[in-house]
Amino acid sequence: MGVKGLQLFVDHCCPEACVSVNLREMARQHVDKTTDHTNSPTLIVDSMACLRHWYTCKDWVCGGQWREYMDALKNWVESFTSAGIRLVFFFDGVVEEQKRHEWVKRRRRVNGEVCKIFRHIKAHGEQPDGKLFILPSGLATFTRFALRLLGQEVFCSVQEADYEIARYARRHRSMGILGQDSDFLIYDSAPYLSVAKLQIDSLTTVLYDRQKLCQAIGLAVTQLPLLACLLGNDVVSEGRMQHIRNNAITTYRKMHHGPLSGAPQGQMVLAVSRLVSSLWCRKEEETGLIPQCLNLSDPDRELLERGVRSYLLPGQEALQQGDSFPSGSAFEKYVSPEILKACREKHVAAEGFMVYGVVCEGVIECSNSLEDEEDNELLPQALVYKLCRQHIYSLLLLHRHDGRITEPPAIREWFVYPGNLLKEPDLIHPIPVSLKCDQPSLDLLWFGTGPEVSTLRLAAFFSIFDCQEFTELYGAFEDSLLAALCLVTYIALQVPALSLEDVDAYLSQAVCLRLKSPQELQQIKLPVLSSRAVQLGSLYVRGLSHLLGANTASGCPLPGAALLPWHSFDGRLFHSKYLLAHSGTEDTVLLDRDSSCLSLFLHLREKLTEACRRRSRVLQSRARYRDRHTGQPSGGGEGWRETTESHRSRGGWKEKGGSRQDQREYENQESTWERGGHRRGGQCLHPHSYPYCNDGGLQNMSSPPKQSRGRSYCSRGRYWLAPRWSQPPGPGT
Repeated sequence: MGVKGLQLFVDHCCPEACVSVNLREMARQHVDKTTDHTNSPTLIVDSMACLRHWYTCKDWVCGGQWREYMDALKNWVESFTSAGIRLVFFFDGVVEEQKRHEWVKRRRRVNGEVCKIFRHIKAHGEQPDGKLFILPSGLATFTRFALRLLGQEVFCSVQEADYEIARYARRHRSMGILGQDSDFLIYDSAPYLSVAKLQIDSLTTVLYDRQKLCQAIGLAVTQLPLLACLLGNDVVSEGRMQHIRNNAITTYRKMHHGPLSGAPQGQMVLAVSRLVSSLWCRKEEETGLIPQCLNLSDPDRELLERGVRSYLLPGQEALQQGDSFPSGSAFEKYVSPEILKACREKHVAAEGFMVYGVVCEGVIECSNSLEDEEDNELLPQALVYKLCRQHIYSLLLLHRHDGRITEPPAIREWFVYPGNLLKEPDLIHPIPVSLKCDQPSLDLLWFGTGPEVSTLRLAAFFSIFDCQEFTELYGAFEDSLLAALCLVTYIALQVPALSLEDVDAYLSQAVCLRLKSPQELQQIKLPVLSSRAVQLGSLYVRGLSHLLGANTASGCPLPGAALLPWHSFDGRLFHSKYLLAHSGTEDTVLLDRDSSCLSLFLHLREKLTEACRRRSRVLQSRARYRDRHTGQPSGGGEGWRETTESHRSRGGWKEKGGSRQDQREYENQESTWERGGHRRGGQCLHPHSYPYCNDGGLQNMSSPPKQSRGRSYCSRGRYWLAPRWSQPPGPGT
């Protein structure tokens, strides 16, 4: 969030603090001023602020154009390295509990945007314009690995990321911090450079000059932290200091007779600056972070002190944050000191995923995904991958390094999904994995050597997804395809609504992607968007992050690069395969008439269906686009309608609505279904037309007619919008 209103003030009311700079020239000047000529001028990058500027792909709603994104990211990096500028990237690695309320508030706001996106897709069959935009799921996670593959230095924070960025930049005397967060004006660190105003071709941008800002508002640099906290930031909410600001603006207006020029927020920054300046002008000597003459209650003073202290870097004040390792973990007794050390090192170096939060913090979180809260049929990704995470937790924590067997505390999960109000975390307990041998110790999996350990790592990895038999397939398929097979099999086992056509779409795009260039993928034409395919694409990409977590937990039996999306997923390609598969298109056409791709696809599908059959999961064909006259799947022609198998007898996952108990009942029913029960369904959803070529290919078409929207969409058939849960699922569910 940064400081409330400060960025706007600097951009619009303080032109003297906005200095246009050329980064090439700035780098040369930086080298001339430094005595150490062995290192290149270094720019510290606030990666979270850059994601929106890096992801310039036209398509985002289908799950991400990952190969195109990789090319764009590579070109962006090369623009700096060719100018002799070294880049160091920082990512948010934790959400500090003192900022959890702000994290929750943002997630709820994005939930509203997700709802609007799905309503637009269902009404118009197309991606919304730029006013509604959400980054593809997992973009921050996968970008860390992408940058490492590009040879860049990447760090994940163990404290507030802005603080670590400012500390690193000050300690290493970096040429600047590239980001878009007014907090970097408050930290007394390297110059703050705007990524929003960056022109990558010319490497020009705007430098926000801290000293000139201070001159304009009449403050010293050391007074900026108090100004930031009184205006409102992530630590001190805007409302908490409202009375202070009200008094400040009243006094300011009395001192300036007549109408005031400038925006109200600009006046507020000037008024609070005048107040802060006056606090140190009193006759009495002030000591401490907060002047005693500032009239505050004890709780407000304590909060304000904590907020001011959060801006103080090492060497600036005795009470600043240190480089301490988070202590007091509830899980320290379950892992060895070597594991704790390795967890932190992997996390900081952006080499692992998920395990640091579990082992060192006992908490993990997941941001918003593209999930339709009005869809009764598809489970949210948080619930689909819950069992997978429980297996990961067991691998990490259930085998104590001292040999004792005790049950560890529950992991606190902050996962965003429809119905979860995020008032408190879900408490999730580990569930042991199923292995032919006793569960191995984490030290053996991570530090052991020899072929037996390698085999054990593979078995542990696949057991997390209940696909133990795939251990024997290692080497028979490319690693990325084996990972895709594992993931799609797990989804098929966990999502009863997944049809044979959905599986075909997942597998065919993974196979065909290997032969596609980024340019070919960009040229794929989609006649219409399906909201269900959008959610399935997001579900797959979220699953890839769980593959990364499982791989880290089991000692990295697979190369991490094989689990990244540009090797097994492309949003537009998947969407096109989904539309083709659900039209009844022949496998030959689905696999681009490539015999080798077809053979590989059939082999993968055979292994998946065998694994499902062993677990009494029979995949049903549920083609959604049917001829209006015959009711049969059609490979082309006019007159299409989308149908779906709905749960007639018991409803979808939210059909009963209401409570934690309802969700437990639903999950129990699904367990019965997986053991051999079957559900039949009726039809509903999306009465659109989807023209196709006679050979099963896609044609361009004008936008489908809009659907009227009342209490529920006509596409919902006989179902009303399901009630949302009143609370998140209960512990252990």
